[in-house]
Amino acid sequence: MRSFTYVRPSTPADAIKAIAEGGPGTRFLAGGTTLYDLMKLGLEAPLKIVDITRLDALERFDTSGPHELVFGSLARMSDVAADPRLLEDYPALAESLTKAASQQLRNMARVGPNLLQRTRCAYFRGGETYPCNKREPGSGCAAREGLDRGNALLGASDACAAVYPGDWAIALVAFDAVVDTLSPRGERSVPLKDLHREPGATPDIETMLAPDELLIRIRVPTSPAGRGSTYHKIRDRESYAFALTSAAVAVRLTAGVVSEARVALGGVATRPWRSPEAESILLGQPLTEDVARRAGRAAFAAAIPGIHNAFKLELGARTVSDALLIARQRAEQS
Repeated sequence: MRSFTYVRPSTPADAIKAIAEGGPGTRFLAGGTTLYDLMKLGLEAPLKIVDITRLDALERFDTSGPHELVFGSLARMSDVAADPRLLEDYPALAESLTKAASQQLRNMARVGPNLLQRTRCAYFRGGETYPCNKREPGSGCAAREGLDRGNALLGASDACAAVYPGDWAIALVAFDAVVDTLSPRGERSVPLKDLHREPGATPDIETMLAPDELLIRIRVPTSPAGRGSTYHKIRDRESYAFALTSAAVAVRLTAGVVSEARVALGGVATRPWRSPEAESILLGQPLTEDVARRAGRAAFAAAIPGIHNAFKLELGARTVSDALLIARQRAEQS
């Protein structure tokens, strides 16, 4: 690991100034649960680190508002996951955090930087032995002809099929979340559905954020469908592990039929993936097991499997279906 300059600003404005002055090769440090790993692997070698962990103003969150839930980007995952209103009115949001990592990691990790974690593709993290367009643009993609069990079925390109690894973002995209950012150009708001880019021909560019842009808060519009929601995650082992498939779903029932539906997929796409195809199957229908199964299949109608990940087509469809039935039970009890 090469040497670097370390600074700890006291305000968001100072953090923006420090990152701008540092130029290319400067990185923000929040929880450190991703950056430290990437530095150890040689995938990140910053010349300057701007430690934002003491920006107390960004740690606050408020779920009491009538119109939106507001999360400072540096709120700890463990604190947000334990919030009483989320547990009662938005269980999908709380579950996406508790199922994302071990308690120790949730105590360190922050909800804003968690959105920006990088792929767990073994070829990306395996070093120069393996060509990877995300790590070294133009070098190729070893996963395309290699072990692609963990690769994406949705949103992939010839250049990259690495899966977006997070859980929290999947639930947020289901609820139409917006992120607010700060840069030398001022504040701006970005719908979460637009924050992450599909790889296309430039998989090394993963989000819409500029290098000098700091994510300062997440806002989630309130929704009565929140009570009828869940985050359902299937993984190789029940303890801390990344998703093979996951689904964040929310439904509202009116006179026994679905009047509002939200379906988002994780573990199967290159970015957090909303499924309007599944939602359209549900609207106006009683949420029976058959309808849930049809919605699950619709969510994967456009999926393109590789050599070793075709099993995710059926597993993913069943994940959506099972999540919808859990959500139905919660909606009926609300």
